Amino acid sequence: MFIKKKGIFLSIVLGIISMNLNSKAENHDMNEILSLIQKDIKTLEKAVYSQSGKSSDENSNNLLSSGTNSEDVLTRHLLKLSEIENQFQQLTNKFEEINFKLDKLSNRLSKVQADNQIRFQDLENSTFEKENNKNVSKDYNKEKELLPGSSQPQDLGTISYKDNQIEEKSQKIESVETTASIVTETFQAEEKILPKATVEKQYSFATSFLKNGDYTTAEKAFREFVLTNSDHELAGNAQYWYAETFRIRQLYTDAASAYLEGYQKYPDGEKAPINLLKLGVSMVQIGEKDQGCKMINGVENQYPDANQSVIQKAKYESQKFECNKQNS
Repeated sequence: MFIKKKGIFLSIVLGIISMNLNSKAENHDMNEILSLIQKDIKTLEKAVYSQSGKSSDENSNNLLSSGTNSEDVLTRHLLKLSEIENQFQQLTNKFEEINFKLDKLSNRLSKVQADNQIRFQDLENSTFEKENNKNVSKDYNKEKELLPGSSQPQDLGTISYKDNQIEEKSQKIESVETTASIVTETFQAEEKILPKATVEKQYSFATSFLKNGDYTTAEKAFREFVLTNSDHELAGNAQYWYAETFRIRQLYTDAASAYLEGYQKYPDGEKAPINLLKLGVSMVQIGEKDQGCKMINGVENQYPDANQSVIQKAKYESQKFECNKQNS
């Protein structure tokens, strides 16, 4: 733009000079001067154009250089972002691996705890039985006097496991009911053992005999508790411990009768799952292996929400008595 303005200005000057020269054409020296001026103007135009071209080239080079620098910066940022993403992915993988190991460890701990509970229970039962072995004969004779006919094997009836329920399959179970009736009448005729106190204190009183190893008195106390407080929430527990007093003394027929009574009266009680398991074990002990195994194997099906120690104990007893082979 500057060059164009410069050229117009010079053209005007030349025009004025030419007009003056035409009026004085006679002056030949002025023409020579005009020629020299025109040459100088052309030289000046070339110089100005050359300088303008250099400035334009420099600006273009600066723009190109600036664009190149921007691309380099963007490339560096993209590379850095990619590196951060890779590091984040590695951390995520490590975190998932740690979670997997923690879950695996938690499962192992749960299995160990369940196994330990079973071992402790077996050890406790074994200790009770060893402590009582010396007095088994004596207690057994006392039971003969206390419970007429209870020392002899009794036919508990054929019991089937159907739809997760234990059903009486014949009238032979009447012998068990007769025994229970005799026991009830016996306890009603005897002197009371439990103190006149709250139900909770009576239950604790009966439990104290069990803890001290006095299973005969514990048997009487728990039976009295059940007869007196049959509708109380602790009645199901008392019935279970009543049955345990027989099992610990290896009176499996009486134990089976007591467990069966507990299952029939308190099928949804706190001790119902372990009660069914012990009933099955007692049935096996008195020779009713088929029925006993059905009860043992049915614990998990009927009580899926039972304590895992009971479920594992049922599986252990099933293997111990080879119940799976029996059913196959």
